[in-house]
Amino acid sequence: MGRTRTYEWDDPAVTAAALGAASGLDLLREMRSGRLPAPPITATLDFTLDEVEEGRVVFSLLPGEEHYNPIGSVHGGVYATLLDSAAGCAVHSTLPPGVGYTSLDLTVKFLKRVTVDTGRVRAIGTVISRGRRTALAEATLVDAQDRLLAHATSSCMLIPVPSTDAREERPGR
Repeated sequence: MGRTRTYEWDDPAVTAAALGAASGLDLLREMRSGRLPAPPITATLDFTLDEVEEGRVVFSLLPGEEHYNPIGSVHGGVYATLLDSAAGCAVHSTLPPGVGYTSLDLTVKFLKRVTVDTGRVRAIGTVISRGRRTALAEATLVDAQDRLLAHATSSCMLIPVPSTDAREERPGR
């Protein structure tokens, strides 16, 4: 009766090292093209970065049993991860080299049940407002017919990211 799923990922330090040198848009485009490794969470949940433009990103996932909660539908944490990724990466796509972000909050509204029968879902993230220190983004989770399954808003704090050279020069590294 048991099921097995195996997956692998690349070293996340490779992509992290590029953070200070590339713009957010360039970094995301490099990940989408496969020239930089995607974060391990994409392999863990098996989702992909499908579209990247300034202020907007799209991730997709084909729901599987491995995403289920005890009541036979996709766990809300999977929704939240997709929505958080879409909102955060939408913000990241607007950032210049040397600037990163971290999520301050995430508010999710679950609107419809998702199962393996739902088919591929897309998380579409867009920036609503970006200032010098914070940004606000939203993300929607939709099915193939663009029916709204969940909605999220996220506030992000913009933070300086030292260049790779500066990180290598720091004591204790």
